[in-house]
Parts: sequence; structure tokens; C-alpha cells
Amino acid sequence: MKIICYGVRPNEVEYFKHLNKYNYDLTLIEDLLTDENIQTAQGHDAVLLRANCSAHADNLKYMKDCGIDYVFTRTVGFSHIDLEAAKALDIKVAHVPRYSPNAIAELSVTLAMNLLRNVPFTLERTSRHDMRVDPEMFSREIRNCTVGVYGTGKIGLTEAKLFKGLGARVIGYDIFESEAAKEVVDFVELDELLRESDIVSLHIPHIPEENDEMVNETFISKMKNNAILINTARGELQSNAAIVKAIKEQQLGGFGTDVLPNEAEVFFKKFSEENPIPDASAADLIDLYPRVLVTPHIGSNTDEALANMIETSFQNFKDVLETGHSDNLV
Repeated sequence: MKIICYGVRPNEVEYFKHLNKYNYDLTLIEDLLTDENIQTAQGHDAVLLRANCSAHADNLKYMKDCGIDYVFTRTVGFSHIDLEAAKALDIKVAHVPRYSPNAIAELSVTLAMNLLRNVPFTLERTSRHDMRVDPEMFSREIRNCTVGVYGTGKIGLTEAKLFKGLGARVIGYDIFESEAAKEVVDFVELDELLRESDIVSLHIPHIPEENDEMVNETFISKMKNNAILINTARGELQSNAAIVKAIKEQQLGGFGTDVLPNEAEVFFKKFSEENPIPDASAADLIDLYPRVLVTPHIGSNTDEALANMIETSFQNFKDVLETGHSDNLV
């Protein structure tokens, strides 16, 4: 079984090799799958993608013509794969339905606490040998804050537990109020969550044409003044322009995100004055540092989450090869 794996970062290579207990013949490619490198799929039996790989209809057709019947992704989301085209081509698609929820939850907490304690602002000052204490360095303690978790699935619930362990009051909103979450958060209506929370953290899926740019001017206007907003879910949930406006007008105290709309245009590349970020709204957002913190989709970039994703992906291939089925087919 020859599998080509795209988007394999240098630090991930040893994990792929060490966890290859089924002895697949692996080709590890650092670049994401694009229209320009699709020809590298030739000579393989299967493909393993990560988020932001370009598995649209034409590329799937190319892979099918190369004899590839399996196009899997090592991510929870699979919006980067054209499922209708895959079905028409009789290409099986599988994903990783879950991995360490702590990976993303811990990043959410880290972004929030950095903004709450004004750590980036302070470090930027001290990095220039300016050791004066500025009024901007004054902060609230987390135990005196209310944290609102919008979406209390595995990741949101893990984050809620972390914040509660730090002493914060944690409230939540979810269409499905699980019994496990009820033990940790006090469920309220969404408007109340926005009105009462000093920190609002998003952990909901993006549903095209239903919650696109849900975080807009109306959403932000319902938030407590000077609150902190965190998005480690999906970039399509946010309007960059609305967030930029709210930061500039001092309506939002800070914004931390690991995701952006159309992030394939921005993330995993280096830009300069000669080669600027093509998405002007993303550039405007990033330029508001240190009140805006942007990480390049690294939520799952931890030892535990990486191992989970690779192991599950390899098991998905084994199950399909041996039985023609996997519980993780989509």
C-alpha cells in the first residue's frame, strides 16, 4: 500500500515513521496538495491530506485516473474535499473524528490569558529594554471573570474545565446541553452569555450558508464592553472587518484566533513588503497586534493530537483495505 501524505511538517516526520505499524510505503510531502503539485500523487494507491489541501473535483479526477481509490484526511473537518465529486468517482473518503481535545482547548486558554494579562504588550516593551510599568499592563484576575463557552462539545468542555480550575465562573451555550457539560458550566441563552462574559470562546462547527460570518457587528454589539473574543474553531465564523472595527473602537478588549476565513491564502507562507498578504482584511487584523493575537492554525500541533491523527488515519486505511469499510468514512 503506497500512501502519499501531504502537509507533513519536518517535526512530524518521525511520528509518521514511528507510528507506521502496518508498514505502509509512505511518501511524505511537506507542501499541501495544490493544483501545481498534484502530479506527485502518481504511482500511489492512496492519499492522506490535512486541512487546506486542495481536493476539488479536478484534482480528485486526476487522482482517480492515477488509480487512487482512497483520499483520506487526518483532520476532523473535510470541507477541503469535494465529497460529491468523490462519490461520483467512487473514491472513498475518511477523516479523524476526534483527537486530543486538550490541544485546542489549551491554545484557547493560552490566547485568552495572554490577552487578559496583556502579556504580548508587556513583552514587546521589555524586549526593547523598556522596563517601565504602563497602565496598559494592569489587568483583571481570571477568578474575577466570567468565561462564556459557545459550544460545549469535547473541546469546549475541556476548555471550560481548565478555566474553572483557574477559578473563573464558566457559563455555556449549546443547542445540545450534555449532562457532562452541565456538571461544569451553567447553561444560559446566547444573548446572556455574550452580555455577561469577560471572555467568549467559540467551539462550534462552520455550517456553510447558515453561520457564515456569525461574528459580525451585531454579534459583537451584544458582548460586554472590553470583553475578549477567542476563535479556535473555524475562520468562516468571523467577519474580519467587524472585528477590526470593534478593536479600533475599543469595543473589544482583545481578539485571539487560530483560524481565518480563506486561510489557505494566508497561513503556512511567509510574506514581506514586496510580497504582502493577499487578503487585506486578514492583514488589517494581524496588524492590530498586540491586541489581536493570530496563530497559524496550530491548535492541533501537539504531540498527543498528532499521534492521535496519524494512528487513526493508518487504522482507517487498514479497516477499509481489510473489510471495505471504516466507521470514519464520510
